[in-house]
Amino acid sequence: MASDTVLTELDRGCLQITLNRPERMNAWDSSMRARLISELQAAGENPEVSSVVLTGAGNRAFCAGQDLNEVTDFGPAEADAWIESFGALYRALRSLEIPVVSAINGVAAGSAFQFVLLTDIRVGHSGVRMGQPEINAGIASVTGPWIMREVLGLSRTIELTLTGRLMGAEEALRLGALHELVEEERVLDRAREIAHELGAKPRTAMRLIKQRFFEVLEPGLDEAIEAAKRLHRVSFESGEMQEETRRFLAARGGRKDG
Repeated sequence: MASDTVLTELDRGCLQITLNRPERMNAWDSSMRARLISELQAAGENPEVSSVVLTGAGNRAFCAGQDLNEVTDFGPAEADAWIESFGALYRALRSLEIPVVSAINGVAAGSAFQFVLLTDIRVGHSGVRMGQPEINAGIASVTGPWIMREVLGLSRTIELTLTGRLMGAEEALRLGALHELVEEERVLDRAREIAHELGAKPRTAMRLIKQRFFEVLEPGLDEAIEAAKRLHRVSFESGEMQEETRRFLAARGGRKDG
């Protein structure tokens, strides 16, 4: 089944979900995230699906993160709903009781970096860049450091969050943000191989293990979402985020990614 921004394909129990906005480096907005949430939830309810592969269309990006044009006019009234949409996305992904493999075919930045860190296995190539550049667009990063700390450790999380730099593939592999590096043309095939292998493992054991991982992570996610609501209200009230986001977009010719 396909939509404009999210494509799905089922092959021998492995559901491939492709973010399909390549002209914008697959940057997502609220409607695209809602579609992705729906597809993830449907995968969890479908007994024919035993694993999921996530990737992006094209060869530039898995996903560049938030479509910044959507947030340039946000005010405090929009803060809670915006953050809740990310909370719903992260819950839909992490609560899946089947394995999820990400085939990272380029940039994974900001909220997309957070998203892929919540997948079980991450495959990329030497040209992949990953990180948390939100501060560069005036966005206070709150949910990101929660999962980054879990995967990368506190010291590296602080450095990446405050500098907003993107890591290269070798550094990402060394830190555990990636699990495997393969040739660019092999990324998707390798992710599918892993997904089929994991999907063939005993289903009840897989379900219980994944369930327990979510139980461990859920309190931290809940706390991060509530903190993000509180702090983003302050950020939006200041007007700095809107001003810096407009400046960031103007400097990049109005590109709808961030």
